Amino acid sequence: MTTPRLKERLIALIVLAALLFSPPLLLVVDRPPAAGLSWLPLYLFLAWGAVIALTAWLMERRHEE
Repeated sequence: MTTPRLKERLIALIVLAALLFSPPLLLVVDRPPAAGLSWLPLYLFLAWGAVIALTAWLMERRHEE
């Protein structure tokens, strides 16, 4: 992968992370449940894990090529 292409993908990942953790989306997920626990902790953990996994995948692909 060329360096400019990697930079573009990393910038897109940063934008995705900013959107995932933006207050409007968090407020949608943080609605009070009818019964049981809130979905917010699960959403935060999964979004955080996805951002880390995508970052690791992008960085590892760079070393393979």
